[in-house]
Amino acid sequence: MRLICPDHRGFGQSALKGPLTMESMASDALRLLDMLEIDRAVVGGVSMGGYVSMALLRIDPSRVRGLMLVDTTALADDAAAKERREATAKNVEAQGMGELVTGLLPRLLADEAKPYVRARVETIMRSVNPAGAAAASRAMAARDDSREILARYSGPALVVVGEKDVITPLERAKQMVELMPKAKLVTVPGAGHLSNVEAPQAFNQALGEFVAGLAG
Repeated sequence: MRLICPDHRGFGQSALKGPLTMESMASDALRLLDMLEIDRAVVGGVSMGGYVSMALLRIDPSRVRGLMLVDTTALADDAAAKERREATAKNVEAQGMGELVTGLLPRLLADEAKPYVRARVETIMRSVNPAGAAAASRAMAARDDSREILARYSGPALVVVGEKDVITPLERAKQMVELMPKAKLVTVPGAGHLSNVEAPQAFNQALGEFVAGLAG
């Protein structure tokens, strides 16, 4: 398979230009597909990437050959969650990534995560542009509820969740599966919120089987 992993606005090598919303990031991805002359693709993402994938499905479902949602949720934030995200945004703008890394890292990974995995994730988090992290926090707070769009999606879908994900737990994954008639649920044993990083072999097997099932 051909794997395309763009840096969203404000992350990696992409500049933070224009408004950052789930829809703007999804539109960026659609423009990238246009540039690469790809009509349809398996669209998927982990955590916030799942929100972006659902936004892309909302904008142009004709481009989605298959949908993969990993450790994410279709639900919008409630009022308390919105307040926490705004507090996070203000904190990283004022203090940088340090406090966010300290508070969030233990929740991203299962207690059993390997030390090198923990070190890798921490390094990635500390390298993030605080302005990008703040903008993303506010964008996630403002995202729409995606249950309706998933209920209208009739194509193949793969929902993956870490067994020990405390941020978007198994219950949230089951809710998404129940909305989509052709969805399959895979639970990754022993993994937390970043199941693709913590258990890459199990994750890659699930992804490979899903894509293989779309062939032809």
